Amino acid sequence: MELLKPILIMFSILASAVIAFILGWYWNKKVSQAKLQDAEDLAQKILDEARKESETLKKEAILEAKDEWYERKVELERELQDIRKELKSREKRLATKESHLDRKVDVLNKKEKAVSARERELQTKARVIDEQNERLNELIAEQTRMLEKISRMTSEEAKQLLIRNMENQAKMEASQLIRDIKDKATREAEREAKHIISLAVERYAAEHVAESTVAVVSLPSDDMKGRIIGREGRNIRAFENLTGVDVIIDDTPEAVLISGFDPIRREVARVAMEKLVSDGRIHPARIEDIVGKSHAVVEEGIAQLGEETCLELGLNNVHPEMQKLIGRLKYRTSYGQNMLQHSKEVAVIAGMLAKEMGLDARIARRAGLMHDIGKVLTHESEGSHVELGVEVAKRYNEPKEVISAIAEHHEDTEASSLITVLVSAADTISSARPGARRETLEAYIKRLEKLEEIASSFEGVDKSYAIQAGREIRIMVKPNKVNDSQADEIANKVAKEIQKQVDYPGSIKVTVIRETRSIAYAT
Repeated sequence: MELLKPILIMFSILASAVIAFILGWYWNKKVSQAKLQDAEDLAQKILDEARKESETLKKEAILEAKDEWYERKVELERELQDIRKELKSREKRLATKESHLDRKVDVLNKKEKAVSARERELQTKARVIDEQNERLNELIAEQTRMLEKISRMTSEEAKQLLIRNMENQAKMEASQLIRDIKDKATREAEREAKHIISLAVERYAAEHVAESTVAVVSLPSDDMKGRIIGREGRNIRAFENLTGVDVIIDDTPEAVLISGFDPIRREVARVAMEKLVSDGRIHPARIEDIVGKSHAVVEEGIAQLGEETCLELGLNNVHPEMQKLIGRLKYRTSYGQNMLQHSKEVAVIAGMLAKEMGLDARIARRAGLMHDIGKVLTHESEGSHVELGVEVAKRYNEPKEVISAIAEHHEDTEASSLITVLVSAADTISSARPGARRETLEAYIKRLEKLEEIASSFEGVDKSYAIQAGREIRIMVKPNKVNDSQADEIANKVAKEIQKQVDYPGSIKVTVIRETRSIAYAT
């Protein structure tokens, strides 16, 4: 029994250890399963929260995309509305032009029908005349045969006999007639001259309109005025500085005014403004480009005008450079009288006088057209318009009668040909008509030119423009030669010179502009 007792104790201990191991293993398994379940629950919770957060972010992204899409839609609708307005405006202008063209086509069709009817009438008359001529020739031939039979002389012999008799008689009568003509010419020279001049003036009538210093440019809408002015006025300042004119923007609906005393500058400014308004892109760089192109367009128009004037007067072989000078006469005035209209009038009157007197009417018209050609060059070169006109006429090989008329039409020297006398008379007739000239406009233009001449005489000055009807002179200086202090000095000196040399009402503002530009190109 005592031996079994330790064995039982050991067995009990071993059994207890086995039971304890089994219980520990079971407990660990339960704990592991509980932890695994907790971990799965936590993972599921994290997944649910992630799904909720992703849904929230998705909704926010959709809302932001919708807002951005709506803003873009509004912007595109606004742009589309502007485009529709522009298209309606262009459609309106095209409709107006189309109606004008339709009216012109109707007029041309009517004229064409009238010409066709007149042509048919003339053809009928021509056939009748041809038939009458044939009948007359037959009668003449029959009478000639009868005369030859009666006189027993051929027609050639009778002709020679008649010529000899008429020649002797003509010599006697011619001598007496020459004496009578000389006596009559002496008595009636003055009366005939007055008659010829009055007849030439009566046959020619030309319109003369006072020179305007303002041009009007139409706008598609009043909104364009703001674009022309630009931010803080930079566009309108750039335009005025480049063209030398004054742009007036007031309450006039859908229009701006361009004011300037120089017609060429004003025409360049008008063409440039119309192109800018049509293009719609208005900024300083674009303005500079358009002004340059407009200047080329105006120069081309001047050359074409000179060519058309020569064709209108029937003049040929006129040098192209001389034609350009003739075209530039349109932009020159003398005492308010447009020089191109005056020169054309002198040419026509001189041609009529020459034709009445049996002289070369074409040479007379040529001399009359070019008698004041030197006035185009007086603001560019030294000398009187007579000296400059003679020089340019010799340079381009004009006939000697034309050169003489240019040199002698003011009667400073004795006239060397009758053409000169006729040109001088035509010049006087054109200038002396009531209302043809106006002293005040000439003095006004000379004053403006004097202002620009004074400003341009100073060193470092690049360009100068008299604007505001002569109440302001704007001077652009070269920035690499004139600094700010020197610009102030130039303004003061110009003002003092104006006080000394120019008579003017009120006050004149002197503005000196110094601008530096830096330009680079990325290629």
